[in-house]
Amino acid sequence: MSEEAQGPSALESGPGMDPSSLLVIVVGAHLRAEQADRPLAYALLNQVQAWVQQHKASLNVPVTPVVCSDIWYLNQPTLHRRPTISLGGPGVNALSAYYFRKLQPAWVRDDQIMIQLDPEFADLRVCVWGRDHAMTIQAVEMFVQRFLGGYLQAVVTQVEPQGG
Repeated sequence: MSEEAQGPSALESGPGMDPSSLLVIVVGAHLRAEQADRPLAYALLNQVQAWVQQHKASLNVPVTPVVCSDIWYLNQPTLHRRPTISLGGPGVNALSAYYFRKLQPAWVRDDQIMIQLDPEFADLRVCVWGRDHAMTIQAVEMFVQRFLGGYLQAVVTQVEPQGG
């Protein structure tokens, strides 16, 4: 579908959906991903919202986390320059399959859990996944514990994310 057919209002139609403030959390449209990874994405969204609330007084840019499917994300070029966290493995998330080839591993455990990101946060694309659902849960927990604070600090201080 062309951008013109979708129209610019596709992203701007909901309240608080200014694309320039979005932090996108992407899950696969695969049934397994919808059932298992989407709840993890909303839990991560809640963690992001809590961080934003805690740091609200010192933030000079809005941060609006949103969860969407890989199909929606891939068909919305406007989103590709936004900070993005892809959850779920390459087998159930097309964006994770793409990031798997593009992003370097920042943390790996036993080739079963992977967090791919730029540890300096110049590139604000992240991929978090495990070989199965239980390991993906562990990967998300490790991402929150080790990287989320630094990542969000970079999101609120970087004018335009690098990468692409």
